Amino acid sequence: MAPYLRDAGGDKSKALELYEWSARTSCMAFEVVGHLEVLLRNALDRCLRQHFREEQRGIPWFLLPTPGGEYVAEAVDSVRQRLRPLGKESRHQVIAGLSFGFWSGLLGSRYEELWRDCLRKAFPNSSGRRKDVSVALERVRKFRNRLAHHDSMINVDVPFEIRQIIEIASYIDTNAAAWLERCSGVMDVYGRRPVCIEDTVVVAARDAWPQYEQCRAYVCQAGRAFRSVDRMAFYAGREIKLDLPAVLHRRDNVEWTSEEAERLRTSGDRYDRKIAEVIDKAPRVDGRCQVFLLTGPGHPKHRQLSACLPHDVFGRGSAFVQRQRYVSLHSLEVATTTAEL
Repeated sequence: MAPYLRDAGGDKSKALELYEWSARTSCMAFEVVGHLEVLLRNALDRCLRQHFREEQRGIPWFLLPTPGGEYVAEAVDSVRQRLRPLGKESRHQVIAGLSFGFWSGLLGSRYEELWRDCLRKAFPNSSGRRKDVSVALERVRKFRNRLAHHDSMINVDVPFEIRQIIEIASYIDTNAAAWLERCSGVMDVYGRRPVCIEDTVVVAARDAWPQYEQCRAYVCQAGRAFRSVDRMAFYAGREIKLDLPAVLHRRDNVEWTSEEAERLRTSGDRYDRKIAEVIDKAPRVDGRCQVFLLTGPGHPKHRQLSACLPHDVFGRGSAFVQRQRYVSLHSLEVATTTAEL
């Protein structure tokens, strides 16, 4: 219970509520993963069945030599040995008995030839690159393992993981992905988290947002106080923007001169070199600055909202944030407007 007590500020009753919420969220998320697993194995099985001309040969594809090594034969043999004493060694039981790891493993680099020959046809709406699909499925496999081992969900970005699952489903069939998104109740449960940590700072960003898009950094005056946070959100144009970058590095009192940029550029520290790039790209200022180096799309810690959050309050002084304010990643992910934060 230690992590739940920590997030609940030592309140045992709240900690138990958080534990119960985590378990319910995990159950609902596992349902979504289960639907994807069935969709995935059926799609791959169909392609392999056609490629190896199973109907004409009368032999299941998994009993034939497969380009890529002995991995398939070993996995199939293990399932058959388990099913044989039960009298359930049918073709369909073998397919159902193969693990998620087996199916995702078929998209590994050793099966590049098999991908080109047939497996790519299982993902007609993907980029067509094996590695793209493989990396996405590997992330789902790790998430599935966390769920299967009853790991805590309090520090897991569940909406991000669910969006990844639905995206992979869309690679296979867009209608199936739409159905999966519609039937899943995981976000309803996730939205009822009883305790949230304010781990994100929202900054006023009329100028900072375009700067972030160019530099993947946030620059402000030296000495400005911030709480310790995991990530940053940008408020500009009466909305909170899609990107919720993670804070990679924070440094105060940086001398904002070309001479300092040149010195940092020759450093062996990667953050020094990155700050040098930011100084080169950012508008010139007098004196010193504070710099937050942030993630961009594609980074494993980066997050994006499904849509920008509009701010519907108007009038003088009605901006959602004048300088900075703190919210939780959870509240950003479940809100539809700033009024719900």
